[in-house]
Amino acid sequence: MEFLQKNIEIVENAHKKSLKLFSQIDKIALINQKKVLDAFRKNAVQARHFYGTTGYGYDDIGRDTLCRVFADVFGAEDAVVSPLIANGTHALSLALFAVLRPGDTFISVSGKPYDTLDEVISGENIGSLRDFKVNFSSIELEKNGKIAADKTVSSVKKLKPKLVFIQRSRGYSQRDALSVADIARAADKIKNANPETLIMVDNCYGEFVEAHEPTEFGADLIVGSLIKNAGGGFAPTGGYIAGKKDLISLVAGRLTAPSLGNEVGSCVSGYLPYYQGLFMAPVTVANALKSSVLFGRIYGDLGYKTLPAAGKPCNDIIRSIVFNDKDKLIKFCQAIQQASPIDSNVTPEPWDMPGYNDKVIMAAGAFVQGSSIELSADSPIRPPYIAYLQGGLTYEHAKIAALYTLEKLNV
Repeated sequence: MEFLQKNIEIVENAHKKSLKLFSQIDKIALINQKKVLDAFRKNAVQARHFYGTTGYGYDDIGRDTLCRVFADVFGAEDAVVSPLIANGTHALSLALFAVLRPGDTFISVSGKPYDTLDEVISGENIGSLRDFKVNFSSIELEKNGKIAADKTVSSVKKLKPKLVFIQRSRGYSQRDALSVADIARAADKIKNANPETLIMVDNCYGEFVEAHEPTEFGADLIVGSLIKNAGGGFAPTGGYIAGKKDLISLVAGRLTAPSLGNEVGSCVSGYLPYYQGLFMAPVTVANALKSSVLFGRIYGDLGYKTLPAAGKPCNDIIRSIVFNDKDKLIKFCQAIQQASPIDSNVTPEPWDMPGYNDKVIMAAGAFVQGSSIELSADSPIRPPYIAYLQGGLTYEHAKIAALYTLEKLNV
């Protein structure tokens, strides 16, 4: 496909304006790459750790070492890392059901959780936490998108919740992602208000975006998906939970059985893509961040509202672009699909996606189905018609895809 010269110039100008931010992203990638390398070396990762097991999976050294590597990378005491975890929502559900008991209270201080997790918490007669008599309430973020500190402290003192939940990324809400510093400040206030309250962070889309992770600053548990940042584009499935050792033991018991924990669970295909994905993750995330910055600059300069704002640092890999136009939103997502390496001949249309209240359009021509670290775009079809762009295994792919979107929208 030949692109219009004016669109090529738009992309190149946006690239030049972004070089300062790109330099900052590269510095963070270097810090995180060393962190990952140190964890591999500390745990003496060898080729034998890549091979899978069958049956019960007893003495699966690949599984056990992978868990230790993840724990060290995230500054945690222990971790559960497993291809048996279906996705991020499953990982979060595992952690919540592992820690909470009937009669316990937990609160979200980052507003109402996204649609599929909301069902895990409050769904009726589907085996949700509500069905198990776990109490839940949420506190909306301040207008500036930050955690409402005073309301949080007041609620923690009054309710003495077993757990406080913080969603680092935005989901489908129109706010900036929370930074590790934001989470650290909230964690400090929560622990001062009630030292017994546990803090759990949905870390999806945030891994390796900054030089530190929430477990280094007060989070007792962090949870994520391996087909997002932490899998580096190599992991074909799976999720992780990292944090305090006693809590991880409960999580492992929930994943398998309380009497078995992390001692069982085979993966016959082996662990090579999980180790390789983690090793590549810092650079892959850097590419995704550069992709986000580029799209933010392009569409910000064209007059569209984006989050983060054009030229501002990112706290996760998601870029939202407000189109205020249903047709433009759909065309944008269709252009991302057209520029994909897989299923580029497919035209996505809005559909009734399980777990969501509105029709959703998904553009994801990915090597791994639903992989959000690969360049993709999606959105619920509702005003103000916001496209949520994420990922990019290579920055060069993002530059080409940006040209496709400009051509499709007749900019």
